[in-house]
Amino acid sequence: MENQTIQAQEFLTKWGLRNATVYRNPSVPLIYELSMSEPQSEDPTVRPDSINNTGALVAYSGKKCGRVPKDKRIIKDEVSERDVWWGDVNIGLSQDSYNEVEKIALEYLNNKEKLFIIDGYAGWDVNYRLRIRVFCTRPYHALFMKNMLIRPTDEELKKDFNGEVDFYIFNAGPQTIQKPIEGIKSEGCVAVNLTERKMVILGTQYAGEMKKGVFGVTHYLFPKQGILTLHSSANEGENGDVTLLFGLSGTGKTTLSADPKRRLIGDDEHAWSDNGIFNIEGGCYAKCVDLSKEKEPEIYNAVRFGAVLENIEYYSEETREVDFTNISITENTRVSYPLDYIPGAKFPAQGGHPKNIFFLTCDAYGVLPPVSMLTPEQAMYHFISGYTAKVAGTEVGVKEPQATFSACFGEAFLALHPTLYANMLAEKIKKYDTKVWLINTGWSGGKYGVGQRMSLKYTRGIIDLIHSGELKDVEFENFPIFNFAIPKSAKNIPTQILNPKNTWKNPEEFDKQVLELAEKFQINFKKYEDKATQEVINAGPKF
Repeated sequence: MENQTIQAQEFLTKWGLRNATVYRNPSVPLIYELSMSEPQSEDPTVRPDSINNTGALVAYSGKKCGRVPKDKRIIKDEVSERDVWWGDVNIGLSQDSYNEVEKIALEYLNNKEKLFIIDGYAGWDVNYRLRIRVFCTRPYHALFMKNMLIRPTDEELKKDFNGEVDFYIFNAGPQTIQKPIEGIKSEGCVAVNLTERKMVILGTQYAGEMKKGVFGVTHYLFPKQGILTLHSSANEGENGDVTLLFGLSGTGKTTLSADPKRRLIGDDEHAWSDNGIFNIEGGCYAKCVDLSKEKEPEIYNAVRFGAVLENIEYYSEETREVDFTNISITENTRVSYPLDYIPGAKFPAQGGHPKNIFFLTCDAYGVLPPVSMLTPEQAMYHFISGYTAKVAGTEVGVKEPQATFSACFGEAFLALHPTLYANMLAEKIKKYDTKVWLINTGWSGGKYGVGQRMSLKYTRGIIDLIHSGELKDVEFENFPIFNFAIPKSAKNIPTQILNPKNTWKNPEEFDKQVLELAEKFQINFKKYEDKATQEVINAGPKF
């Protein structure tokens, strides 16, 4: 430990840090040991860390159990002002205000007895990977980023992390902002300085802010190198064919990407370069609500030594068995673990150019086909739209299906205008002859409350037919209003469900519902029309 501290001190001088005890890239057992000796937090909502019955580290983030998008700020300077997509997603902050925020964070870090430094890469392609350095005070944050970044070898640490790196994270999350700062409206702030390559976290201990902070930075830096960043999962078949799966919460992305016939490249964040696809992360950050060995065995078995369980409840403090059905703290219970905890995961986590892309949507209106083949222009339109639907029970007050749109299936992480990413996607799918499919995992035979959820068996069957190449050879017909190409038949799939109108008892009610959803698409897309081409605008629903 003493040598480790001495070696780490040189990385503190630049920032004026002078902590007595510094742990640079500590081992997992050491992090556990330090976690168990942590003093009780002054915040009563932050429980002491513990170890569950399968060996995972259990930690609590306190009052904030999820990201706080309204607290995110991007420093507005001469460079970023020209590039960034400013608005509700990216709220500007002056350099002077940032300097005050950074000062508060550094003072907090300086006053802590222990400091952790975690070094790692973002991106599996060695030609494009970013070197990330994290400063934090909580052992759980250190282990989380040790899992989520790609761990360097000893040789890589000496070569790539012996001086300046590409991006710094100063996580002073336990410290709140206690004085007025222009541009800050709460006691917390996640401030990203794209020009200086730094991020400061105050007022939130939710570990996911670090992960998504890195992702947001790649959304800014990678496109400048011609690399498209993607909020998607990815897997690879036996023949090396790569598939990307996009989808918002509740669409089945995690379930469908975990295909026993295919190797997992990654579950959440990817990039597409001239070399092909690569995972940005070194680990996974999976939801735990209702997790079971029967439904998701790979994730369930990853809850072991080295994993971090976040904001869960035990059945019993004595047995330390986790009650994954308990959401009394938050519905956003999570587990973080290294990618190699998943059997059959591919290493290095990269592959060739995608053969197929799936846009997953949970259409609670029950009018979208189970599968549609999109033109490049339609792919751009629906990529920018990022549609799914909320249903009753997902949020307080939701009684009828509600359309939800998130640009590029990850609006919260976009640094640049959505049309820029869509243009890059169109160029790549044309160049590499990638097929794009819209897959509805939502309702059939009526809207939510009337119809039935699309059978997972049939969805998997359709995806298998696409992977085998059988589906593209069948006869297709036009689906009106949305003008999708939909198959007339598909092997082992009931013909009736392929055209959703055939599953509704009342055709007039179906037509009415289609028009209602189409109008929501049109209204949503108006905010992007100023930078979208006429061809892309015309690829939306028409009535």
